[in-house]
Amino acid sequence: MLGKSFRIAALVLLMAALAAADAIPAGTRMTVRLGSGISSGSASSGQTFRATLAQDLVVHGKTIASAGAPVIGKITYAKPSGRLHAPGQLTLRLSSVEVNGRMVPISTTAYHAKGKSHTKSNVTKIGGGAAAGALIGGLVGGGKGALIGTAAGAGAGTGLAAATGKEEAHIPAEAVLPFTTTGK
Repeated sequence: MLGKSFRIAALVLLMAALAAADAIPAGTRMTVRLGSGISSGSASSGQTFRATLAQDLVVHGKTIASAGAPVIGKITYAKPSGRLHAPGQLTLRLSSVEVNGRMVPISTTAYHAKGKSHTKSNVTKIGGGAAAGALIGGLVGGGKGALIGTAAGAGAGTGLAAATGKEEAHIPAEAVLPFTTTGK
């Protein structure tokens, strides 16, 4: 008799899990709040992250999960920033949400984050270095000194840009991000 009861209980749990998964149709919008910050400089593809629902999850006018319910996501793409070009990038997707006390697998659209462009910062550092070098070289050695100073200053500016130029994609802790469920 115990074996039959166990099979019935397992079947009921399976049906409940399938019903919960079907309870979140494609196109359902959800907003989550990150538990901790994520940076393209330290994250890696495949890494999971934790979040919570920022708002109640409502489907067909019925709340199926309350704000604060746990959510698990995955970093599907993480590329660290280069020194002088190619800012860092991150892509996140949600993989499960708690509904009625059970984690339900979901598939969502991606959330993309990209670091700031290097261009403006690099131009400022390299151009500023060149201008400063030209001024100093011109004062010290006239026209020829200005030419040499420009090259030396641009080189110093390039070195500064390379030393300080990483532009990682960063999503801070407590950030609120939008997602939409998709078909599996």
